[in-house]
Amino acid sequence: MAKVKHITEPDAFGYQVRIVRRGKETSRYFSHKLWGNKSKSLKAAIAWRDQMLVVLKGSKTRFLKLPKNKTSTGITGVSRTVKFDHRKNKSYLCYTVFWVKNGKSCNKTFQVGNVESITADDELHAFRTARLFRSCYEFAIDHDAQFDDAVFSNWKKQRLYDDEQLTPVR
Repeated sequence: MAKVKHITEPDAFGYQVRIVRRGKETSRYFSHKLWGNKSKSLKAAIAWRDQMLVVLKGSKTRFLKLPKNKTSTGITGVSRTVKFDHRKNKSYLCYTVFWVKNGKSCNKTFQVGNVESITADDELHAFRTARLFRSCYEFAIDHDAQFDDAVFSNWKKQRLYDDEQLTPVR
């Protein structure tokens, strides 16, 4: 077998994929018998490795700890959740952004509203604003600049993502 990064053949029966990020190992074994033959198990191992490298990609400086039990939107640091208010007996849709300020984990919640009355435009507006918030935060970190979250205080009445001066250029 030609050398393939993160993939070894520890025995004659399969391939092992091992990826270590931030001291934590993620691994999986691909049996030749289970996948049909040696070629198919290698293809499966490579595909899984490539997916995991995307999932595990990230910067150490953006999180102190990864948030637990959050519904992902596919964007690092942005989650979509439905919160239930027992006092009002209503559910609210929220987009939450996780970030670090002065060495402490913080979050900013963009509450869309009651799930029974929100529109698709309301949800899209909250999602785009949350995504912009996170993007501005990451841009500030990457460029050693100060991140000002106060810009987002009146987010419900403004379409900040339409402001070309606010949108980070990558």
